[in-house]
Amino acid sequence: MSAGTPSTLFRDAALVVGKDLRLEWRSRVITSQVLPFAVLVLVLFAFALDPDRRILGEATPGLFWLAVLFSTLLALQRAFAVEAADGVTDALRLSGLDPAGIFLGKAAGIAVHLLALELVLGVGVTFFYGTTPHGPVLLVATCLAATAGLAAVGSLYGVLSAGMRARDTLLPLLLLPVVAPVLIAATQAFAAAYDRSSGEGWRWFGLLVVFALLYLAIGIFAFETLLEES
Repeated sequence: MSAGTPSTLFRDAALVVGKDLRLEWRSRVITSQVLPFAVLVLVLFAFALDPDRRILGEATPGLFWLAVLFSTLLALQRAFAVEAADGVTDALRLSGLDPAGIFLGKAAGIAVHLLALELVLGVGVTFFYGTTPHGPVLLVATCLAATAGLAAVGSLYGVLSAGMRARDTLLPLLLLPVVAPVLIAATQAFAAAYDRSSGEGWRWFGLLVVFALLYLAIGIFAFETLLEES
């Protein structure tokens, strides 16, 4: 990692996240492609399990995070494909920005998109599945911690696979084993929030925080090498 001051690191991160959000504002990838796909996944799950509303209610936490996972993969593939095609990755490499700042900026941009997506999906599962959480604080905390972990891993593996010809198939293969602990913990925490057992859920939330911090630390120190080799 380059030896930049904290102020330089966060300034560079702000520049990168601003660039990513402006790119999304112009391309509308999340709103025009990823969001409709995520809602469609929820609808298909509802039709598949509709004959037994009890099972549908019990499966809500898992179905929610599956929809988030599928949407995350689609968003990452699209975002990094556009950057690779337009030479943005090369420009970042030559920009002189702190690689750790670039990583934090990209992770923050992905996190903003995922949080907006999760908000819509949360409304969707309430509407389609008829389920209401009983631990809203745990629910929000879980979303924040899980999103931080997903965004960190997505930034790492997105830039790693951006220059590969088979990135569309490699990204899911690389990403899924690493995010599996995050998805399991998030599903368990959500299940506790829906089942009025928040005490158990907070232990899963603690595990989520550990994984999020671990992935962020790995990204801060490893992103420079990955960026050079992408």
